[in-house]
Amino acid sequence: MRKTFGVIGLGRFGFHVAKTLAEAGMEVIAIDKDRDKVRRISDLVTYAYVADALDEKALEESGILTADTVVISVGQNVEASILVAVLLVSRGVKEVVAKAINPLHGEVLRRLGVHRVVYPEREMAIKLARSLMLTGVFQEVPFAPGYSIFELEAPQRLVGKTLKETDLRNKFRISVLAIKRKGSVIVNPGANDRIEQGDVLLILASEDSIHRLQS
Repeated sequence: MRKTFGVIGLGRFGFHVAKTLAEAGMEVIAIDKDRDKVRRISDLVTYAYVADALDEKALEESGILTADTVVISVGQNVEASILVAVLLVSRGVKEVVAKAINPLHGEVLRRLGVHRVVYPEREMAIKLARSLMLTGVFQEVPFAPGYSIFELEAPQRLVGKTLKETDLRNKFRISVLAIKRKGSVIVNPGANDRIEQGDVLLILASEDSIHRLQS
């Protein structure tokens, strides 16, 4: 059964959250009081409504109060964000996620019962800074606390060696999930698969492990 998501506020952050969820096949209810923003998302999501996020009756009629997860993204309007959070939490929405513009705003949202607070600009800046410090990393996907799945250009020190010879798992606590090579992919490579010049490795590792491998 598909999960249902609600997105309140269709600025840049809210628009991309709604669009990404819809593209993944989720049922998405999107709301904003700006008619143009609603029109821009209407063909991409399941339902799109022009409504004031503080109008409880309008929210109820949209069905967003029964969604599995509702994301609050009402721009820089801290007061509106807090009031919408109070409304959603008091109505028993299963999971409320809210965008915060600073730590104080985030702390208030948490104390109101918001399940998850995100800081898009701060988190993006941290992610960018970390990626700049990791040589040859094309992409990073968080997997678990302290670990991510990285798409990494094969370091020169590994070229010509088999996975067994590199001993990445024991030396660096790095697991190689796949090797991408000239348009083909070796999924779940074996110990005798050899790393070649230009290979891209899909690995599960911590940032510390990557730094130690590249040092």
